[in-house]
Amino acid sequence: CHRVLRQTNDKIVGELLRDAGKFYQSRHYPKGDVFDRTSHSQNIYHAHPKAQRPGEHGHFHTFMRTKGMKQGVVPVDYDGDAEWPTGNDALSHLIAISMDSKGFAIGLFTVNRWVTGEAWYAADDVCDMVDDFVIDHARPSWPVNRWITGMLRLFRPLVKDLVRERDRAVEEWRQAHPGDTFQDKKLEITSQEGISVERQIARLRAIAG
Repeated sequence: CHRVLRQTNDKIVGELLRDAGKFYQSRHYPKGDVFDRTSHSQNIYHAHPKAQRPGEHGHFHTFMRTKGMKQGVVPVDYDGDAEWPTGNDALSHLIAISMDSKGFAIGLFTVNRWVTGEAWYAADDVCDMVDDFVIDHARPSWPVNRWITGMLRLFRPLVKDLVRERDRAVEEWRQAHPGDTFQDKKLEITSQEGISVERQIARLRAIAG
């Protein structure tokens, strides 16, 4: 996808925002999100003030909606006061992809439930959803949709490790802090790791021989 975009001097983020007009922090791009009606995968792009996430232009959040989950998968038990989404809106966050100002991926991270307003699913179930994530259509950008699908495949083992680390971090926080862990604004990023697409591809090629 980067190869195709380089032919016209474009980048992943620039391609996504090409027809979006002025870019506003915290606003979701594209309007209405990107949703695959077959796989029920979803993603959005947005940004925070630079002081909150230095070195980052913005990030993609990836999700799976209920109809894309395996039969019998349900959210974890919850006895707090927050209202969780239901039906096909009871989506699960999978992984976020940090992008730098040049439009390249620089990191992966997971977040606490209050950040995305999702339902919360156990790590093993989320890992199954990662396997099924795909955006297989051309709107708003075919290269970007192929790229984000490919990112979850290229970094699949790391994504799953971060999801499992997410659950461990939430449990450790729950034991150390009274109250509703899922709504605790002091716990936002639950796991993270820097990445390089080029190094990952080179590593996999070396393994393959």
